[in-house]
Amino acid sequence: MAEDRIAPIIVKKIKKSGGGHHGGAWKIAYADFVTAMMAFFLLMWLLGSTSKAQKEGIAEYFKTPLKVAMLGGPAVGVTDSLLKNTGGKDITKKQGQVKPVEGPPGKEKKVTIEDAKEALKKAEQAKLEDLKQKIEQTIDQSETLKKFKSQLMLDITPEGLRIQILDEQNRPMFESSKAELQPYAREILHEIGKMLNGVQNKISLSGHTDASPYPNGEKGYSNWELSADRANSSRRELIAGGMDESKLLRVVGLASAQLYDKDNPYNPTNRRISLVVMNKQAEEEALKDAETEKAELTAPDAIGAVPVAPASVTAPPAAAVVR
Repeated sequence: MAEDRIAPIIVKKIKKSGGGHHGGAWKIAYADFVTAMMAFFLLMWLLGSTSKAQKEGIAEYFKTPLKVAMLGGPAVGVTDSLLKNTGGKDITKKQGQVKPVEGPPGKEKKVTIEDAKEALKKAEQAKLEDLKQKIEQTIDQSETLKKFKSQLMLDITPEGLRIQILDEQNRPMFESSKAELQPYAREILHEIGKMLNGVQNKISLSGHTDASPYPNGEKGYSNWELSADRANSSRRELIAGGMDESKLLRVVGLASAQLYDKDNPYNPTNRRISLVVMNKQAEEEALKDAETEKAELTAPDAIGAVPVAPASVTAPPAAAVVR
């Protein structure tokens, strides 16, 4: 009976771990960290290598992705739109971008010598127009020239800017049939000489008369000699006014060959002095004519030749050149 009363013995064994590893959870955390760092450095590289317009395009994408999806485009910042000609401001245009032009590529234009000459001609024409306006302003502001504004005519000719000083019925520039300038005409030429001295172009000067003939006709002292003498007197006054003598390229007397008033050859306005601020083409032609004349005078056949005077003068020469 005593043996039946003995309780069974239960033995419990507790296993103690030695502090091993915690599994693979740390590897996942480390991979997330490396991925985040890679994304951060990639972002820094993109910010440093993109333009302002591209940055604005990226920012616009994240702000309104639906609008970018509607507008389309093969790359960031491209301004190709599916909605064209809708009016209003082009919201796709950003600073630093160039909007593509539709259509076939243009042909490369070659600049020829003729094109370059034409461009220079237009530039010179614009320069003479500007000079004309400046002279007109100077005349309006000058107390000396303002009084004689009605006798000063400015216009653009194929040779350049022409300034004409005209006679008036009650205010002639010269003594009758003489080359002596009136005091007021001297003042005008002095002022014009100062203005033209600042111009790089060469100057052409010509004297003109009306069609009133001398009593002896063209056989003696005539309007040809008178117009040449008056042109030379004007040349001296221009230089006295301060103009450089080297600026004058040509001084001629044209008598009544080029009338100001063709309908009335005896009109006092035909008696005038004409100054031309020559353009490049007119200047080159004048120099070429001078070289041709010089070559003819120095030719072997011309040396020692005695000029023979004509028996009678049938027509006046084209121009009497004052040397």
